[in-house]
Amino acid sequence: MIEKSLVRTIEDLIETVEVIARLFRSEEVFIIGSQSILLSWPDAPVMMRTSGEIDAYPGNARLWEVARKELDPDDDPEASEEIAVLFGEGSAFHRKHGFYIDGVDENTARLPLDWMSRAIVRSIHVDGRIVRAIAPCPEDVIVSKLARLGEKDKDFVAAYHMARPLDPKLIEGRIKATDLDPAVSRRALDYIRGLTSSGVDQPKA
Repeated sequence: MIEKSLVRTIEDLIETVEVIARLFRSEEVFIIGSQSILLSWPDAPVMMRTSGEIDAYPGNARLWEVARKELDPDDDPEASEEIAVLFGEGSAFHRKHGFYIDGVDENTARLPLDWMSRAIVRSIHVDGRIVRAIAPCPEDVIVSKLARLGEKDKDFVAAYHMARPLDPKLIEGRIKATDLDPAVSRRALDYIRGLTSSGVDQPKA
């Protein structure tokens, strides 16, 4: 049985957007990884929302790093490290909220090159201003999971397909539109073809 504390909610995602927007004074916060599904499908199957973390980064990460470097030339700031210190695993934020934020960047998830044209965007009020929460659309999230294809990724894809059967031709097109090593691309294509042609294995609980 899955522990309730490991099941993420849309409220967790909003909390993530709020703290990152405040810290970096960012007008955009990107959510990637499995929990980006919350932005488009808040009540997705529990298997898909089971995670101790949410992967995120501010849209102005590079500008923030440059500004910090100008203030202290000896410093080598990274937005992802700042997130890890304040909101990462074992932090006060983690202890308070029951999940942590993994500071990532725009290169972490393997997504189709044109994913932003389909991105899910939600406006969130943060201290009197509007911040845009941005996440890949569900099919592009599936592609990012297929690109890695660990056991948890397979469980995620299987749970998705069980609830909302995937269109294999659409997913194949998105895989081919992603900058992947040929071997990784073939593995992803083989997996999605097998999944959609021969039924779905039950994901592990």
